[in-house]
Amino acid sequence: MENTGDNGSLVSLVALTTGANRYEAVRAALDALGPLDLRGRRRVVIKPNLVSLTRQLASTHVDAIRAVLDWLRPRYEGPVIIGEGAALGPSDVGYRNFGYVDLARSYDVRFVDFNLDERVYPVRVFDWRLRPQTLSLSSTAVDADFLISVGPPKTHDVVIITASIKNVVMGALIDRTAPHSQPGGPWMSVLWRLYSALPRRVRLSSWIDVMRFVVPRRSASHKARMHQSYPVIHLNLCLVARMVRPHLAVLDAWEAMEGDGPTHGDAVPIHAAVASLDPVAADAVAARMMGFDPWEIGYLRYCHQAGLGRADPDGVQFVGNGDLESLRRPFRPHSLYPRQRRWYDARVEALLGRIVSQGEAEQ
Repeated sequence: MENTGDNGSLVSLVALTTGANRYEAVRAALDALGPLDLRGRRRVVIKPNLVSLTRQLASTHVDAIRAVLDWLRPRYEGPVIIGEGAALGPSDVGYRNFGYVDLARSYDVRFVDFNLDERVYPVRVFDWRLRPQTLSLSSTAVDADFLISVGPPKTHDVVIITASIKNVVMGALIDRTAPHSQPGGPWMSVLWRLYSALPRRVRLSSWIDVMRFVVPRRSASHKARMHQSYPVIHLNLCLVARMVRPHLAVLDAWEAMEGDGPTHGDAVPIHAAVASLDPVAADAVAARMMGFDPWEIGYLRYCHQAGLGRADPDGVQFVGNGDLESLRRPFRPHSLYPRQRRWYDARVEALLGRIVSQGEAEQ
């Protein structure tokens, strides 16, 4: 949703709200966006973040989903899918553990595991040598004509922060092994537990950091294969976002996460919510609220450059009762933050520029 700013330029509308509880903050953010006509929509999908199937702080709270559904139902009477492609086990384990199952009775929703989609879409990304590789995306996610991302903003172990765009991109990528494994069973989960058990000084060593990218490169999981290097994962996130990204970004910052996110960090109670039809703007606002400059988040910079949304502060018009400056917190970044900041590579940016230019020429 774009408005005209004071200088006559187009700006993205971003709702920033607070409330007495999580539900009220999220609902207030959605209401602050104003009227939204969904009568022409036929396939609405709500994408929670279930990066952990057991830890609530790392995953989308059911009250945030309930607030979205209560806002949605007066505007849309068709079928609603709650869909996720969890990486650490079957998505329905997360649905059960976090209390989503009751939503099916109250709101007539259907639950889907993206990883089980028989029909997929190919998407071209790149490996660490900048050679093309083809990954597969869930058709349920790509075919949605109104895709809503709902989840908490968190620090991240590779790309500094994760919010709505990364939630959708990584969830939509196919991992055929996860639905058939016990929670914690997939090899990536086992490796993560081993990695977490290492002494901190060992985890921060350069050779361990290199192995975090080398091991996933031949994985059967297309989520894992996104992790080629610090520069390339930012490029790949932007390239996949060109094909599938939220139509509506809802960030539940009642409790966000700092430190060793996206699963092992600590709670930061901001007691706020962000919502926007521009997911780049929403995620950029979340970054600023967490004390980060959006331009140091490579995939946000690339998404801005690719025309997928506005990451610049001047490109945002705020609505709602929240004030960004008073809500801003200096989040403790991930332990690997100094290495994460070295994502910029002129070759990668030039490659993205060529891809975007070619796409514009084809239109």
